[in-house]
Amino acid sequence: MKGIILAGGNGSRLHPLTKVVSKQLLPVYDKPMIYYPLSTLMNAQIREVLVISSGSHLESFRQLLGDGNQWGMTIDYKVQDSPNGVPEAFILGEDFLGESTCALILGDNIFVGPGMGRGLVKHSELNGAHVLLYPVQNPSDYGVAEVNAEGQVTSLVEKPLKPVSRLALTGLIFADQNASVIARNLKPSSRDELEITDFLNIYRNQKKLSASILDRGTAWMDMGQVKDLFAASEFVKVVEDRQGLKIAVPEEIAWRNGWIGIEALKSIAMSYGNPQYREYLLGLGKFNEYD
Repeated sequence: MKGIILAGGNGSRLHPLTKVVSKQLLPVYDKPMIYYPLSTLMNAQIREVLVISSGSHLESFRQLLGDGNQWGMTIDYKVQDSPNGVPEAFILGEDFLGESTCALILGDNIFVGPGMGRGLVKHSELNGAHVLLYPVQNPSDYGVAEVNAEGQVTSLVEKPLKPVSRLALTGLIFADQNASVIARNLKPSSRDELEITDFLNIYRNQKKLSASILDRGTAWMDMGQVKDLFAASEFVKVVEDRQGLKIAVPEEIAWRNGWIGIEALKSIAMSYGNPQYREYLLGLGKFNEYD
């Protein structure tokens, strides 16, 4: 399975923060926002990742993430000329994906909690698509799904006035080898965008759209507004300060996955001027409760 991070968009709801900086490069507490979706893919054992963003921001992502070799990965890049909808990521990533299944994650989404690590690996072999759902208080602001006892999605509606459930569509979607072809055949909506609900409803009509509801205690956050950015930073700070364990550290995940050795980890650690981040990396392995 290969991974795509869609880090495009104008970030207009975060202006003036995003007038000259991509939203996905803003800090969420002590790390760039894009580290969080990247870490979700890495925890799912995905080593080949495509980052999609606007041409004006792509070089900044390249400077931050490099080619991925430092983490035992391969990271490629693709320009999205304008934000034409989430399914366009499958079109832009068609050559990258080839015949592989795919995990598409939005660059402003954070997932923390049970099952958001190796439990995602089971979706690497798919015949159809799989979505992750999360119960929310305000479902009318999201794509809302209805799921039967077999875990199949029976309805999926974008921002319904009368939601049939509280299950919101999150920004992490798994799809089979047909994703690019299906996305290419979509028609733009009234917003002149390709809609992710239209994409997924094609799989649903084929009875090939399944879903998982995120476990209670799992946190899912998207950074659509300034208050969301602040809340996510507060959440990460509280968890990290309490446990002494950091969330979404690519170097740590690469080491725990066996993609890099301890000497490479130490070398990366020594390259950081931030003493807290450096000492955290150097201290890995001292306590093994989460090894």
